[in-house]
Amino acid sequence: MNAPTENFLTFTRASETRDEFHQRLARFNRKRTLPAFPSANWRQELHDDVQLRHEEGTFIEEERRAVAELVMQAPYDANEFVQWFEALAHTGPGQNDKLFQWLASEADLDQMRWFITQEVAGEAGFDDLVALTQLRMPTQAKLEMARNYWDEMGRGKQVGMHGPMLELAVKELRLDPSIETTVWESLALGNLMMALAHDRRYAFHSVGALGVVELTAPGRVSLVNEGLMRLGVSTAGRRYFQLHANLDVLHSREWNREIVRPLVAADPRCARALAEGALLRLRSGARCFARYKAEFGLA
Repeated sequence: MNAPTENFLTFTRASETRDEFHQRLARFNRKRTLPAFPSANWRQELHDDVQLRHEEGTFIEEERRAVAELVMQAPYDANEFVQWFEALAHTGPGQNDKLFQWLASEADLDQMRWFITQEVAGEAGFDDLVALTQLRMPTQAKLEMARNYWDEMGRGKQVGMHGPMLELAVKELRLDPSIETTVWESLALGNLMMALAHDRRYAFHSVGALGVVELTAPGRVSLVNEGLMRLGVSTAGRRYFQLHANLDVLHSREWNREIVRPLVAADPRCARALAEGALLRLRSGARCFARYKAEFGLA
């Protein structure tokens, strides 16, 4: 499938670029998920938040329109839907992208550092996304998300938490990720995932998006791990990538069996939302890969 193309978003401020909009939205997402204290200026802050959430909603609706034709291919029967969903690992946007084989075999250390910086800066935090998504979900789905979250939390041990594992890679590679130095495509991916998880009208979309991450990540992170090992990064620095190359295979199987299939079986309307969420995430990832390749002169 060709890399996605699009017109600039229609809802941003007149003089605002894509970069500026997604930087603004990324800062908003960081703010709204950080623990805070009451402010005397809360009315103005709330007013500003509502305005930005309108812009966020328009962004998501434009993304939805871009995958509308692909979504129509998803079946409504639960068993057929799972087969269609799992096939996205091979047929979905961005799959088998040559970028990752290049990272494994050819990228130099500076190029690998730039790539991981972009990925880290656009990372929305899988554990937090799962925690937001599981709110008031049916019991079977909620239990599987809890098991997934418990794995993300290192099963109660700090040394096993996935977030700090990624921070070890950031520390060893001496990375300095920031919103201001991240390409808009990576910020847009994080903004997309946060919007789906945070807003309950997209709750089932978030299930599909998270599920397709588990489905498609193992092959990519395995190749990133190969590249890091080739470049001399320590086992500790590569642990996050090593772990997800294997664990996400199990997570994907359980997610599809315990969450995706039962949701569609109970309410066929979920098929469209799950499919749309998965395709939104894959398309956004493919957009990142295209930008990364352009930066590396691979396009």
